[in-house]
Amino acid sequence: MAIGDTWPLLLFIIVVLAALLFGQIRQRAALRDWLEAPTQKEIPDGIGPWREIFSRLRRLRKEEQRAYSDLSNTLDQFRLAVQALPDGVILLDGTEHVDWMNAAACRHFPLDASRDIGAQIGHLIRQGKFHKLLESKTQSEPLLLNIERNGSELVLAILLIPFANAGTLLLSRDVTDLARTDAIRRDFVANVSHELRTPLTVISGFVEQFLSETPPGGDTAAGFFKLMADQSARMNRLVADLLTLSQLENDTRPVADEVISMEEMLDDLHSEAGALAEGRQTIRIGETSAGDLRGSAHELRCAFGNLVSNAVRYTPVDGTVTLNWRIEGGCPTFSVTDTGIGIPAEHIPRLTERFYRVDKGRSSATGGTGLGLAIVKHVLTRHQGALAIQSDIGRGSTFSARLPAARLAS
Repeated sequence: MAIGDTWPLLLFIIVVLAALLFGQIRQRAALRDWLEAPTQKEIPDGIGPWREIFSRLRRLRKEEQRAYSDLSNTLDQFRLAVQALPDGVILLDGTEHVDWMNAAACRHFPLDASRDIGAQIGHLIRQGKFHKLLESKTQSEPLLLNIERNGSELVLAILLIPFANAGTLLLSRDVTDLARTDAIRRDFVANVSHELRTPLTVISGFVEQFLSETPPGGDTAAGFFKLMADQSARMNRLVADLLTLSQLENDTRPVADEVISMEEMLDDLHSEAGALAEGRQTIRIGETSAGDLRGSAHELRCAFGNLVSNAVRYTPVDGTVTLNWRIEGGCPTFSVTDTGIGIPAEHIPRLTERFYRVDKGRSSATGGTGLGLAIVKHVLTRHQGALAIQSDIGRGSTFSARLPAARLAS
């Protein structure tokens, strides 16, 4: 074949090779363009062997998107779970800057999730004890911090937990109620110890006298025995009230549903108040129009009796104590009105606290244990009722035990 005859074939081969080369260049350019912005551009359609390459890239991308979606869903669920926790959670990076926080942390501390991300935690929580904890990096037990929030003080237990050698979890728990309960427990033990110390001191002192080489006799001994009996009775009253209060606080059973004759109860209360007054005060029954009551006769008798005995103790000679049982505001109400010394307004909110006394000396002298109104409060709470107190200095007080209308016997 002559050379001239081969030119068409060579030209054809050259054109085919050029087309193939141009196609390769276009495919490589398309791949390069996609690689420069893979999240913004679609994977191109390939030709020839490039079709298989681009198809595999699409499959890999779908698998990556699926894995990313699963991870994102898992992260969202984790964040929702942490948001629902009652404990505060703050994620700190290696330099103690805030990466993330949940809603409870914002309630515990003066923090804002939209404002304080990226801030240094030491600049947000400005307490010396907390800064020392950050510096020490060691913690054997939770740190207790007092934080002022919305006009009240929170007690928070703080834990710092390093994780993954890259940051720290700051956990906070609101232990305000636990701290308050612990303080009440300590005060209670201290108050009981104080209340028992005086009668025990008196009794032990007299016992020593009788055990001495020259024991007292005659009228002196009789006087000592009377004082010992009085102090023993005081301790018995205190122990009885403590047992009653403990039973009320720990009794989870429903309140007894008994029909209580309020006429009989008022007569009993009137008689007992008269015996306690011994003629020094006038005890009278006023209005008795509310009818009979449903509930625990024993518990309500104890509560009403405490209100009456308190009124007698704090009413001076020739004063008057009036018992009423009537409907007030649609609710059956047992009230005791006295013409006593009255109670300063600042003391009224605390009167139902255990061992709280306005006049400690007078209460002890008249035989009070400081637990009567605490018992009243618990009994009324168990009967869905409440105690209301009105008082005027020098004019007297009214203690009203209000019960729901449903407690009236039909």
